[in-house]
Amino acid sequence: MNNNKFKYLTISEEDSNWGLFINVAGTANILPNTNYPSPSHPSEYYFTWEKGRILNEYQINFITEGAGILENRFGSFPLKKGSIFITFPGIWHRYKPALKTGWIETYIGFDGELARKLICKPQFTPEEPVYHFGIKEELLDTFLKIFDLVEKEQPGYQQIASGMVIKLLGYIISFEKQKDFSGKPIAKVIEAIRFEMRQKMEEEIDLKTLAEKHNVSYSFFRKMFKKYTGVSPGQYHLQLRITRAKELLISTEKSIKEISYELGFQSIFYFSNLFKKKEGVTPSYFRNRHNNW
Repeated sequence: MNNNKFKYLTISEEDSNWGLFINVAGTANILPNTNYPSPSHPSEYYFTWEKGRILNEYQINFITEGAGILENRFGSFPLKKGSIFITFPGIWHRYKPALKTGWIETYIGFDGELARKLICKPQFTPEEPVYHFGIKEELLDTFLKIFDLVEKEQPGYQQIASGMVIKLLGYIISFEKQKDFSGKPIAKVIEAIRFEMRQKMEEEIDLKTLAEKHNVSYSFFRKMFKKYTGVSPGQYHLQLRITRAKELLISTEKSIKEISYELGFQSIFYFSNLFKKKEGVTPSYFRNRHNNW
């Protein structure tokens, strides 16, 4: 899709049942001192700055040139080159480029049961709807692939495009997490300790000692590790050991007792209880189920 193009889509029952579907995709080059938005949009999408609007879908906008502002009922948010912002169904909002700069925007509108499950707190919230990542090739490439699918409308395009939307949301989460660690020494510490955890899957490890070895306090390390990986250091190491146990249960004839002690668990009962808590089944059931496939 070229500049100043948009396409509104007809959603079938099959698309709706899929759980995530695209309603609109577009791109626009808004020149300085130009009225915004274009009145050529359908009435349910068009808005004036004075009134704003409320949509019944999500929209993701990516500003690749220029600057502007987004406002919703939670506040006012400056936009610049490389900003991504999300508008939410049922939430009043308005946005516009700065008169002096204009902007180039790309956007998609989407909805569905799956979309509403994915876009939930704390990852996405109308209280903090703007992300400043700069121009990322991954984001541009994903938008362009969605636009290409929408423009051609080949059979099944909605299902493929929905995967691209999920990918886009994944990038937003990933880039937002990376901002807290980019260029900071703690990122190298976390990677070094993760490597040691993998090297020592067969034993209990003292995480406090590991943190001290890298000259960081354990409380700070634990907080940053969880922010980096999504789980605490102890749970991360435990999951590595459980994953290794699953591999041994499937690929070897070692007894559960042997596997338990090989991976440094205190007893077979402790290992079995942890395994069931994590996997929902006992080690023996897990092994038998996979051997019978």
